[in-house]
Amino acid sequence: MMPDKLEIRPRATALRQLGSLAERFARPETSIAPGGHVKTISPGHYTVTGLSRHVRLGDFVAHRSATGIHLGEVVRVEPENVFVCPIEPGDPIGIHDTVIRVGAFRVAPDDSWCGRAINALGDPIDGGGPLMKGKVARPINNTAPPSMTRRRVDTGFRTGVRAIDIFSPLCLGQRLGIFAGSGVGKSTLLSMLARADAFDKVVIALVGERGREVREFIEDTLGENLKKAVAVVATSDESPMVRKMAPLTAVTIAEHYRDQGDNVLLIVDSVTRFAHAIREVATASGEPPIARGYPASVFTELPRLLERAGPGAEGTGTITAIISILVDGDNHNDPIADSTRGILDGHIVLERSLAEEGRYPPINPLASISRLARKAWTPDQEKLVARLKALIHRFEETRDLRLIGGYRPGADPDLDMAIKQVPVMYEVLKQTPGELPAFDAFTDLATALKAAATGAQQGMNRPRV
Repeated sequence: MMPDKLEIRPRATALRQLGSLAERFARPETSIAPGGHVKTISPGHYTVTGLSRHVRLGDFVAHRSATGIHLGEVVRVEPENVFVCPIEPGDPIGIHDTVIRVGAFRVAPDDSWCGRAINALGDPIDGGGPLMKGKVARPINNTAPPSMTRRRVDTGFRTGVRAIDIFSPLCLGQRLGIFAGSGVGKSTLLSMLARADAFDKVVIALVGERGREVREFIEDTLGENLKKAVAVVATSDESPMVRKMAPLTAVTIAEHYRDQGDNVLLIVDSVTRFAHAIREVATASGEPPIARGYPASVFTELPRLLERAGPGAEGTGTITAIISILVDGDNHNDPIADSTRGILDGHIVLERSLAEEGRYPPINPLASISRLARKAWTPDQEKLVARLKALIHRFEETRDLRLIGGYRPGADPDLDMAIKQVPVMYEVLKQTPGELPAFDAFTDLATALKAAATGAQQGMNRPRV
């Protein structure tokens, strides 16, 4: 949906072309607003006069420069001036350039988009030719379905990652956060979750990713799932406006498939870079920070994005969202992590210390929680997991005591059992991206514990020399 480039033509012709462009984006019932003109230009935004009465926050505008038509988003409205952030900061903008209102930015998803990689504007970037447009154009700044019309979440599914399927199982329509510092393994775990076979469609938003990793993730990680996946890509070198739009475009595509009755997996990597992009845009428009440099609009936009995922209305499908959150300095209580944790339906915590031990994925089973786990566990599994967590907690809290020789076998039966079984559990929970997804994590764990117990018994019964 990128606007076509215009040649330098007489003013009347250029205005007619701007009007034609506006018709592509504006709502059908909305008339084209009068034009305005660029008044001032700053590094992060420019101001326009003559549009204050005709635009709203979040509207897109189009301005014509010497090189063609360029888009921008309205980020602040004053009685005389409108503040606009350009989609690309390098766009040539001149004083007195003509600017008109375009309206809400829209994309028209189609089933043929599966298997394609697009940018935040809905244009293909994979060299596979133009995209077919769907019948309905949807605004990317949509609202979540009304709460009382949404289906209840009650169906569990298998992810294939043993640490999650045992300790933090997921349900269709759930929203889960993966919290970790940089380089701990968020993207690797997301790549493992993307292979889950419980979904009809997969939509992936790569926000602020390294450019070299995009093809690796799409071509190598998705594998057979590529044919049912759509990737929305905004790399780290792109403008904050594009990085802000990428997750919104992705969730809009997911909503299209959900409304058709599909169960959709939405992966956003990462929502922290989405928040950073909002911060850059808001700061450029003059919004003051309120929490560690983040302005208030960040904490308004986060729930608006995340609440759009989840179950749809009766008769539609679901959007299961798996969101990665980059915690600054391994501080799991930084403003973005703390705010996001309260919105989501569960969180997986990755520990750097576990990664340094070579335990991948480095999931901390005691700190990770799925708020819908009881809908996925059987009653017996729930009791078993509670017992396993108790053993792990006992094993970890006595680590220092055992290292200094303060442990005596037989003094604490629970500790004796933890010492025997927890290392076996840790081995079972290890999993690399190259392994096949686990079919039944509980069976794998039971088999390993039984084999360890049998080996220990045989060792006790072996005659001593």
